[in-house]
Parts: sequence; structure tokens; C-alpha cells
Amino acid sequence: MAGVDQPTLLVTLTGPDRPGVTSTLFDRISAVGAEVIDLEQVVLRGQLTLAVLLAVDGVEPQLRQVVHETGTGLGMQVQVHSGRGDNRSRPTGRAAVAVLGAPITATHLAAVSKAIAEHGANIDRIRRLSRFPVTTIELDVSGADLLRLRRELALVSSEHKVDIAVARSGLARRGRRLVVMDVDSTLIHEEVIELLARHAGREQDVAEVTARAMRGEIDFAESLHERVATLAGLPVSALDDVRRSITLTPGARTLIRTLRRLGFSIALVSGGFIEVVADVADELGIPHARANRLEVVDGRLTGRVVGPVIDRAAKAEALRDFAQLEGLPLSRTVAIGDGANDLDMLEAAGLGIAFNAKPLVRAQADTAVNVPYLDAVLYLLGISREEVEEADAADPTTAPMSLPAIPASL
Repeated sequence: MAGVDQPTLLVTLTGPDRPGVTSTLFDRISAVGAEVIDLEQVVLRGQLTLAVLLAVDGVEPQLRQVVHETGTGLGMQVQVHSGRGDNRSRPTGRAAVAVLGAPITATHLAAVSKAIAEHGANIDRIRRLSRFPVTTIELDVSGADLLRLRRELALVSSEHKVDIAVARSGLARRGRRLVVMDVDSTLIHEEVIELLARHAGREQDVAEVTARAMRGEIDFAESLHERVATLAGLPVSALDDVRRSITLTPGARTLIRTLRRLGFSIALVSGGFIEVVADVADELGIPHARANRLEVVDGRLTGRVVGPVIDRAAKAEALRDFAQLEGLPLSRTVAIGDGANDLDMLEAAGLGIAFNAKPLVRAQADTAVNVPYLDAVLYLLGISREEVEEADAADPTTAPMSLPAIPASL
């Protein structure tokens, strides 16, 4: 182990990547003898950068000669710097900053990196998590005050129109999690109440109630009761028609499939109706679902709901219930939603994600995703597109799921 005053050598090779560069370098170094303290390697568009920190202990001249001869023989540029001791210790306060865009520009990264520097934090590593359908760059940051950095980068996000997510790094990002999703306009494109109202010929009435709720004239529970009342007399078969007409948000299948592979727990919590939500959950292999229940008498909707209303407080309660059921602390939960009805749930979760959300929700959530692909959430969890595609390619069971009413998404 390198002491504070032990002589060290930092070796950097850059040039065309090809098999055998790393093995050849270490094979030649081994003939001289040196302790490897640290090592990093990256390849961008066929160009390799390899950095090695070595403890030299009296063999520095021989190592310098071997490194230069080996590197130049491989057609690489070689830089060697003497020093003492190991790398400086990284400060505490580790965070993962994900920048999502289509595209990401140099202006975006300049603004993000400037904000991090002015915060007093350091960017330790950078990697690309995805290139398609959106580009995602993740920055591993140390020395950050998580909540303050999140607020500061939210201003950058708003000014430069780019999605930026700040999450706690280290062990907090590893291991099993619970992911709880809203349904209408999040997991699926549609609002189920509007589809039912169309069947009842009361679409305009429902729209007027929704507008009043959006203006803050009535709360969610009151608006739900008024909208459901317009469905009185609708045959229960209309639910089957609605079920067949809904479509998943692009990337929804990929997100759910990948979360299941990771052993994550998944739940749906909706201000819509369990008669539709439960079927979607069953088809996608989601074990937990909670939503409002419509009252049915003699095969027709009565215009009333049965049981407590799933409003914003009930959504947060559902998240806590599912976390307890799964034996997970709230810090290991992720909530995804788009409306004011999701705000309590987003606040209660360890990571609250506003997905293509209203401005109020974007402003209050931990982070926002404004690209139309639900699987972009994976990048906020540190999962790369390559990892997802490799898992799909290696799994013979990966195929469009058997639900004909919901077309396969990206």
C-alpha cells in the first residue's frame, strides 16, 4: 500500500484502441516490478486513454524507460509524471448527476459543470449512459450538499431546457428498490375517466369538472365524485372497451422488464379505476396496484365509487404501505407521476420523478424527465442503455408481451 511519501508514477497512454494494449503494458511493467495503486481506462470512438498510478520504490528510471518504449511501440502517446502517495481522498457528499437531452449540447454541459464547481463540489468521473432515443451523461460528483446542489441544478435545468437529475450516490443507489408509478398520463397515454365519459356521451361535462379542479376551485375527491357521477347508467362492458383502447407510454415495457430483472418491486397507484389498472398490472407482471373502485349494480355503473378515494394523501399512504410490505425503507423507494395528485407520493419517496409533468409538479419533485420515453427513468438509477440491450439480447424470452390491446413500446 502506497504511503503518503512513497514515490509514485502516473502513466497515461492515449491512442488508437485495439486488443492487447493494456495486457502488453502490464506484461512489460511486471518485468520491472511495481505496485498498481489505481487504474482507469476509457475508449471514445476508437481512441483509448489509459491512466495507471504505480508505486515505484527505487525502480522509477527503469519503469520510465519501459513505459516509453512500450507505449511508442504500440503507436500511443505517452505521458509520465512523478509524485508521492496515493490519489487524494474524495470528500464526502457523493452524488450522481444525470443530464438527459435530445440532444445534449456543449452549452448544457458547460452550465452543469460550472454550477457544480461554484457549488464547491468536484466531478470525479463522467460516463455516457445512453445515446438513443435520448443522450444521457452521468457525472459522479463528490463534496456535494445533495439538496442544495439539486436546487442549484434545477435552475440550470429551467434556464437551459435540459433534464438534470441529482441522486444520492454510493450504496444508496445499489440494491433492491420499490418503484411506484402513477397510471394515467404516466404509464399509459390516456386518462381513463375521459375514455369512459366518451362512451357515456359526457366528455364535455367531465372536461369542465377537470378544468375547475385545475383552477383550484374543487379538490381531487370532489372532482372525482362529480366526474364519476356523469357515468351513471353506463354498461359495465364499457370498461372492456376502454381496456382495449389504452396504449402504453413508449419505453414502459422496457422499464418494467428491466426493473423486474433487477429484482426491484413495482407498484401502480392511480386516481383512476382498479377495474382497468388491475388488468394492466396483471399483464405486465406488476404485483401491487391500488386505485378507486367503481360501484356496479345490475351490470351498470351507478355513478359512485366504493371505498376511500385515492387522492394525493392516499397515494403517499399506498407508497408507504407497499414499502412496508416489501421490507424496504422509504429511502429506497422511487415514485413517478405527472399531476398534483402525485405530489405527496413524490415527496414521500426517496426519489420523486416528475414525468412530463405539470409545471407545479416539476418544480416540487426531486427531478423531472421531459422526454417522452418512460425507460429514461432507468438512466436516473445509473442503468445504461447498453446494459438493458445486452440483457434483452441474452434473454430468449424477451419478446412483445401477450397483451394485444396495448401495443409494444420502445
